[in-house]
Amino acid sequence: MTTRSTTATPSDTSRGSASASAAAATSASVELAIGGMTCASCAARIEKKLNRMDGVEATVNYATEKAKVTYRDDDVSVQDLISTVEATGYTAQPPPPLETRQSTPGTDEAESEPDDGLTALRQRLITALVLSVPVIAMAMVPALQFDNWQWLSLTLAAPVVVYAGWPFHRAAWTNLKHGAATMDTLISVGTSAAFLWSVWALFFGTAGMTGMTHPFELTIARTDGAGNIYLEAAAGVTAFILAGRWFEARSKRKAGAALRALMELGAKEVTLLRDGREVTVPTAELQVGDRFVVRPGEKIATDGTVVEGTSAVDASMLTGESVPVEVTTGDTVTGATINAGGRLVVEATRIGSDPETPSPAPPSTPAAASSSKPPASAPTPNSPAWPASSKTPRTAKQPPNASPTASPPSSSPSSSPSPWAPSASGSAAAPDSRRRSPRPSRS
Repeated sequence: MTTRSTTATPSDTSRGSASASAAAATSASVELAIGGMTCASCAARIEKKLNRMDGVEATVNYATEKAKVTYRDDDVSVQDLISTVEATGYTAQPPPPLETRQSTPGTDEAESEPDDGLTALRQRLITALVLSVPVIAMAMVPALQFDNWQWLSLTLAAPVVVYAGWPFHRAAWTNLKHGAATMDTLISVGTSAAFLWSVWALFFGTAGMTGMTHPFELTIARTDGAGNIYLEAAAGVTAFILAGRWFEARSKRKAGAALRALMELGAKEVTLLRDGREVTVPTAELQVGDRFVVRPGEKIATDGTVVEGTSAVDASMLTGESVPVEVTTGDTVTGATINAGGRLVVEATRIGSDPETPSPAPPSTPAAASSSKPPASAPTPNSPAWPASSKTPRTAKQPPNASPTASPPSSSPSSSPSPWAPSASGSAAAPDSRRRSPRPSRS
C-alpha cells in the first residue's frame, strides 16, 4: 500500500505568504465622522448599509459619532463609503490629518473645543421652555382660562412646534424619503397631529368660541372632539424631548473633553533612532516598527515593546498603582506612561487608534477604546446557552464529613477502590478512621 503525503515546498510556502501579504496590502481602514444621527437606530442603519458593501466591515459608534471601516482598497474607495452613508440620509467625512488636529500653542481651550450643535440646541430648548410653560399652565388650571385664552395658547405653541421642533420634522422627512422610521418620526407625527387637530378645532370647530374652557376632570364622555384642543401636548412633548437631547449632548461634550484631556497626557515629541542617530520628530510622524528612545523622566510616546535597556515605568495614570513596574527587554509598555528609571529603546507596535495593530494590548487612545466592541464570549457548559444534551452532569453530594480535597473515584480497573464507593445498599459508607465518636452524655 502506498501512502501519499502532501508536503508544502518552499515555493508553495513563499507563494502562500506572498498572496497573504498581497491580500493584507490591499485592505485599508478609515475612520469617518458621521453627522445627522439622532438615536442608536441611526447608527444601526448606517452600519447595516456599510456592511452590505462587498469587502467592507464597519462599526458605527453613536456616542463618538464615528465609523471605523475596513475595506478592500481595490474594490472600494473612501468616496464610495461616503456616498453610501449620504445615500442613507446622513453625512460623512474623513477625519482631518493629524497635523491639523493638533492644537496650536496659546490657543484658547474654549475655541478649540467643538460645539457639536449644542448652542443651537440650547436656543431651541430655551424657546420651547419659555413658551410651553404658559400653554401647559392655561390648559391644566381652569382658573387661568380667561376669555379667548385658546388663541393665546395657539400663538405660543406655534413657535414651539415649528421652530423648536424643526430638527425632529427634518429628520422624520429624511427618514421617510429613505423608507425608514426612527424616534424622530414618532415625535414629529405625534406633535404634528396634536397641533394640526387643535388648529382645525379652533378655526372649524367650536374650540375657538369665546368662553371655551377645559375643565380639569376625570370623566368619560362621548363628544365629537371639535371643542377640544391639545396644544399643551404638542408644546410639552417638544420641550421635554429637547431637554433630554440637550442633557445628552452636554454629557457627550463633557465625556469628549475628558477624552481630550487624557489625550493631552501623551508625549508631543519622540526621539527616533535612524541610522544610529537620534532624531526628534513630532509624535504624529511615528510609525509602527520605528524604534525610539525614552530617557529617564520622559513619557513613552506610544505602545511598544522594549528592545534595549532596563528601567521602571510609572503606570499610575492607567492602573492607579503608585509603585513603578520594572521592565526589561521583551516587555510591553503603554503610551503616556512615564519612564522613571534608566534609558529605554522601544519598538512601536501601536500608533494612535490604529485598529490593525497586532499588539494584544488595549487601544492607546480612549477614542479607540470607546469605538471598539468586545467579542462575544463563548457559552460555558453550565450556561443556559449551552445545549441541554451537552451540559455537564452534576456530581452527587458528598457526605458531610468528607474532605473538601477528596478526589473522585478513579475509573481505572487497576486502581484501588475509594473509601467513598457506594455499598450494595446504595449509600456511601465512610471509613472507620473517619467516623466520629459519639459525644459523651452530660451528667
